[in-house]
Amino acid sequence: MNYFTEAIAWIFDPANAGGSGGIWARCIEHILYTVLSVTLACLVAIPLGYLVGHTGRGRGLVVVSSGAARALPSLGVVTLVALILGVGLIAPVVALVLLAIPSVLAGAYAGIEAIDHRTIDAARAMGMSEWQVLTRVEIPLGLLLLLGGTRSATLQVVATATLAAYVGAGGLGRFLFLGLKTQDYPQMLAAAMLVVAIALVMEGVFEIGERVLARRLHIN
Repeated sequence: MNYFTEAIAWIFDPANAGGSGGIWARCIEHILYTVLSVTLACLVAIPLGYLVGHTGRGRGLVVVSSGAARALPSLGVVTLVALILGVGLIAPVVALVLLAIPSVLAGAYAGIEAIDHRTIDAARAMGMSEWQVLTRVEIPLGLLLLLGGTRSATLQVVATATLAAYVGAGGLGRFLFLGLKTQDYPQMLAAAMLVVAIALVMEGVFEIGERVLARRLHIN
């Protein structure tokens, strides 16, 4: 029996499914960490991205800052924050938010920058204020690229959220680190497969969302 077959058997073993440390609980924790981190990243990155895209100011600084954030080693950030604030959920969330911000930020301002300037000029010629131009023209037309940036950020966070277990939090990383410690390689592979499964489900959700949004924008 190879590791792949053993990993499949481990996933479908009822003894591993239930309880506070079972597969379902860890999957839910992993998804919650992802949703929390991407939501916080959106709260920071979307307004900033819209500001940069609408005004055209600070784009160079934002690009440099985003590049620097991408270059930060997630494990290093998790470890540093854990040393400062203690083990738990805060450290991995900080690292995951920093990981998600660049993609969301890029999607936000790129969505506005991609709009034909003649459309924006026409809106202003109709007497719209800058706030109306942003909210009624730029934001709706830029939603597809924003959703694409959020999609990319989410998939990155799903893959990296396993690091939460490194500093005492939950998620599917618990199985990875436990398997590494006990040399239970089927368990490690099973955890990796579950992470991939969650990523594929989220990819499907975003794909459907983008298609629905594109159809609505086309109709309108």
